[in-house]
Amino acid sequence: MKIALLPGDGIGPEILAEAIKLLERLRRDGLPIETETAPIGGAGYDAAGQPLPEATLRLAQAADAVLLGAVGGPRYDMLPRKLRPEQGILAIRKALGLFANLRPALLYTEVAAASALKPELVAGLDLMIVRELTGDVYFGAPRGRRTNAAGEAEGFDTMLYSESEVRRIARVGFEVARKRGRKLCSVDKANVLETSMLWREVVIEVAAEYSDVTLSHMYVDNAAMQLLRNPRQFDVIVTGNLFGDILSDEASMLAGSIGLLPSASLDGRGKGLYEPIHGSAPDIVGQNRANPLATILSAAMMFRYTFARADVGDRIEAAVRSVLAQGGRTADIAAPGEPSLGTAEMGDAVLAALARQS
Repeated sequence: MKIALLPGDGIGPEILAEAIKLLERLRRDGLPIETETAPIGGAGYDAAGQPLPEATLRLAQAADAVLLGAVGGPRYDMLPRKLRPEQGILAIRKALGLFANLRPALLYTEVAAASALKPELVAGLDLMIVRELTGDVYFGAPRGRRTNAAGEAEGFDTMLYSESEVRRIARVGFEVARKRGRKLCSVDKANVLETSMLWREVVIEVAAEYSDVTLSHMYVDNAAMQLLRNPRQFDVIVTGNLFGDILSDEASMLAGSIGLLPSASLDGRGKGLYEPIHGSAPDIVGQNRANPLATILSAAMMFRYTFARADVGDRIEAAVRSVLAQGGRTADIAAPGEPSLGTAEMGDAVLAALARQS
């Protein structure tokens, strides 16, 4: 199990350190885990003048899976776009062909009070957003800046999907739904966008291969509303890069905190990059306040999807549930006046819960 560790920037090194503790424990338990660390994002720029150094890319290509912390920070905001930390993430996704992003939104009963919605609306919430990750307006060309005939500055981007890109992410959505509640909602804007019209047509074609899965369609603006109005109606959502980016962040607040939600970005063979969906949180760097659970749960997804060791993923998730059930809270999910654990202390608590399973 060759794992590339990319701590990145901000709180990235702090939260990844807690997942590394877990990997070391699992190695002692007998799993053949090998790890190597490399810089990405702002750390990549500092080390090699690029947000994705060549050496980092080679390491990621040689690894079976990549576990990432976070990238970005205000000190890099003045860099040209191509050198900003976020470009390292976009570049590694593209280079590794990581086209399918899986983002679960699961409400742990113990932290239901931290949700942005009333408990009766989110109790039992368990949905998966399948987001296409290497196409759409983030990668479409042409893009750029220009001056129009009136002398005004303009910015332009291209929303673009090919039939094959839609077909392959649709199949991932159907396969995920088939293993869950057998309901798939495809989110688009087919009443306005040519791209979405093609998206819907192709998804309907693919649906013919999955007669055991119920397919529905929803415009993205309505989907955003329904996530707040009745989120439990969803089982699996499949959507494009831009819409998925927005909806998955919205869904994270239903689960109580963005610090609880992991993600997997997969290629067509199961190789993946695993990371929390939150950012680098520069305002709390070095304060031992970051929630490491999303990173730890990302490691659980790694064992489930890349290494086909659902048993290990189950162990890690059970350890997290145990800590939450016993009242363990970081500051982002603690009630007002409730004591909270620091980053390292939460990691140690999960590690202790994992050890008790042995």
